[in-house]
Amino acid sequence: MKPFLKEIVPVLEKFREIIIDPAIRKKILEMSAATIDRLLKGEREKWQVRGKSTTKPGMLLKSQIKIRTFSEWDENKPGFIEVDLVGHDGGYIDGFYIQTLTATDIFTGWTETEAVKNKARIWVFEGLKNHRSRFPFPILGIDSDNGGEFINHPLHEYCLAESITFTRSRSYRKNDNCYVEQKNYSVVRKMVGYRRYDTEEEQEILNRLYRFLSFYTNYFQPLRKLIKKERVGTKVKKTYDAPRTPYRRVLEIPEIPERTKETLTRLYNQINPAQLKREMEKLQNRLIDISVGKKRLRREQNGVQKQEDFVYNLSEAAESILRIDSYVRH
Repeated sequence: MKPFLKEIVPVLEKFREIIIDPAIRKKILEMSAATIDRLLKGEREKWQVRGKSTTKPGMLLKSQIKIRTFSEWDENKPGFIEVDLVGHDGGYIDGFYIQTLTATDIFTGWTETEAVKNKARIWVFEGLKNHRSRFPFPILGIDSDNGGEFINHPLHEYCLAESITFTRSRSYRKNDNCYVEQKNYSVVRKMVGYRRYDTEEEQEILNRLYRFLSFYTNYFQPLRKLIKKERVGTKVKKTYDAPRTPYRRVLEIPEIPERTKETLTRLYNQINPAQLKREMEKLQNRLIDISVGKKRLRREQNGVQKQEDFVYNLSEAAESILRIDSYVRH
């Protein structure tokens, strides 16, 4: 965040979202990373929750799909993506519920998200094709976990027909998909939380939210890439590059056509990040309202059911007493 303040502050000033006193502006731009962490500590602690894993292994084709580990991701060009699903079960995994399909490019960090109806392979396959049209460069490779929603004939044959390399991680090795796993939390969970979403209306709202989120994440959220690791005694020293947004990283790639870069730059100059945030907050609040309404309805239905059970049990008890009384009299 520290190096990106020099870019985001002028953008917000351009759209007159903030008006800062010169002295305060100077302090903001000179603020250290440690000071930023200290000031944001309270906000970060609000999100220290975890969800459940609902991945079921796909046994088909596993012998035909090459395994790829984290250490083998050494592409020096964009187009190789990791994909994964985030379940919105709300802690109750019975029945069908919406899944978010996350796709992250390894080289640039460009991330796209799509809400699909459930984990059925037909919806996941459709979501992947939608993702392919949103990346600013061709998709050359797809890497997934071993879930049956990915390891199936339609996706395998599609990748063969489109000359897309299809690989999978090792079983029970989440670190093999570390790029997209990190985005599952930093992008999806931070934006829509851990509530249960299982209706068409919620899916529609999620996808509207994700369209705004794509601009917000790829144009205004910087990230660092690990350059090398070096062991010094018992410690491992990690070296990272300078934080840059996926948008900035795409502009630096010589292979990307200039026409594509010009289109991205025009979009960037038109985007007001503060307005994006306001639009996303409206959709977030709508999701919360729907979720709270469903919870209230379930509680009322459970209350009616409990009352009906109580009346039924009371009736049963009364009949038993009458039978006993009749037996005693006889």
